[in-house]
Amino acid sequence: MTDLDTRSLLYRSGLLSPEEAQNLTANALKSCDDGELYLQFIASESFGFDDGRLKTADYSRDAGFGLRGVSGEMTGFAHANEISAAAIARAGETLKLLDPAKGQPAPPPRKNNRHLYTEASPLDAVPFEAKVKLLETIDAAARARDPRVAQVSASLSGSWSVVEIVRADGFVAHDVRPLVRLNVSIVAEQNGRRETGSFGIGGRRLYDDLFSAETWNRAIDEALNQALVNLESVAAPAGEMTVLLGPGWPGVLLHEAVGHGLEGDFNRKGTSAFSGRIGERVAARGVTVIDDGTLLGVNGQGRRGSLSIDDEGTPTQENILIEDGILKGYIQDRLNARLMGVAPTGNGRRESFAHAPMPRMTNTFMRGGNDDPAELLSRVKNGIFAKSFGGGQVDITSGKFVFSCTEAYRIENGKLGAPIKGATLIGDGPTCLTKVIGIGNDLALDEGVGVCGKGGQSVPAGVGQPTLLVEGLTVGGTA
Repeated sequence: MTDLDTRSLLYRSGLLSPEEAQNLTANALKSCDDGELYLQFIASESFGFDDGRLKTADYSRDAGFGLRGVSGEMTGFAHANEISAAAIARAGETLKLLDPAKGQPAPPPRKNNRHLYTEASPLDAVPFEAKVKLLETIDAAARARDPRVAQVSASLSGSWSVVEIVRADGFVAHDVRPLVRLNVSIVAEQNGRRETGSFGIGGRRLYDDLFSAETWNRAIDEALNQALVNLESVAAPAGEMTVLLGPGWPGVLLHEAVGHGLEGDFNRKGTSAFSGRIGERVAARGVTVIDDGTLLGVNGQGRRGSLSIDDEGTPTQENILIEDGILKGYIQDRLNARLMGVAPTGNGRRESFAHAPMPRMTNTFMRGGNDDPAELLSRVKNGIFAKSFGGGQVDITSGKFVFSCTEAYRIENGKLGAPIKGATLIGDGPTCLTKVIGIGNDLALDEGVGVCGKGGQSVPAGVGQPTLLVEGLTVGGTA
C-alpha cells in the first residue's frame, strides 16, 4: 500500500478528513502545553499448533483514536474505537477539565523521513494455508529429530499497524509498522523425566525469512538442544558466586534491572535508584548502556524494538544512557522531558490508541568490550554460566531483581561443567553494574521476541549484551 492508500484506513468520507482532524485537534488543545490526536488501524493474526494439530487461528482488525492534552503535570486522555469527527469532538470535551496552560505550547517534534521497515503487510503476503503448513512442517520435523521429543508447540503471529499523529501546531506524522514472530517449544522426555526448551525469532519485517528452511530448522535445533541439555541438568548450587552471563538474550536482565530505572518518569519523580545521579559513576569502567530505536536487523529491516518515530511523532535515535560507567541521561517522552528541561529522546510509546504514551525502552543493550569470552570463562574457579533466562521480577525503586535461568551450567576451574536446573539470580541493578569485571567482545542482540510490560501496557522491545563476567551475585538454587 502507498502512503495515500494507508491513510484511507484512518480517514473516510463522511466520517473524518485530514482537515477536520487538524481543526478538531487545534480546538481541543488550544489551552494545553502539549498533546496530540493519535489515529491507528491495526490488523493482527496468530496461529498456534500444539499436540499435533492446529489449536488456534485468530484474526482481528481494530481502529480508533486517542486524544491527549497535557497542561503542566496534568494529562487529560480520551479514546474510542470509532474514528469520526463526532467522536473526536466528544473526546475533546474531556480536555476542558484541565487547568489552562500557563506557558508557551511545547514545540513540535522535528520532521523525519526515515523508514526503517517496509510498509507492506505481512498478513497479506502469505496465504492462510501456507502458514498452517509451515507449523505442520515444523511439528513433523521436530518430532523426527530425536526419539526423546514428547511434545511440540509452534506458533506464528503477525501484525500490521498504521498510525498518524496530528498536533495542534499543524505537525502531522505517519508510520506503517509490520511485526512478525515465530516460536518453537519442545518437551523432551527420558526415563520419566520431562524438560522444556524454546526458541523464538521475529522483527519488523515480512514473514519471508521465517518461512525459510534454514530459519525454522534453526529454531527447532535451538529449542531441542535446550530441552536435551536440561534433561541432563542437576540441582543448582546456592550462595554468592561469580556469574558469567551469555551474550544476546541475557540482556533482558539489563533491560529490567537497569533500563526501567533509567526511564524519565521514575527519575523525575525521584523514585528510581538512578534519580539525581547524572554525571556520577553508577557502573564499572567499560560499561556503556545504549537505547537505540533505529537499529536494523535481518535484510536491513527494523529490529523488534525499532521505530521510525515514537508514538508522539519524535524520531527515534541512539541514546547513550551510561558511558564508561558514568550516568549520562535518561529515556524521555515529551511530557517528562519538558518538565525536566531536556529534549525528548524518541521514547514516548503506547500499546495502542487506547493508551496514553509514557517513556519506554526500544532496543536496550550494553556495548561490547575487549575481552575474549573464552578467557572470561577461564577466570572463573567456581561459579555458573547463565546462557538463557526466563521470567523475572524487578522493583524499580530499589532496582532489586530475581531472574530464573532456563539454561545454565556449573563452572569449575575455568571449564563448563554440568547443566543446572532451578537457578535464579538475585541482586539489584545499580550494584550489579559495579560488579562487572569482564566485558566480552561478542556483543549480540536478541532474536526479536522481547515484550516489555509497564503500567499495564505491553510493547515490543529489543535487548542485547556481550558476554559479561560479574562477581558476587547471589544465586538461588535447589541444592
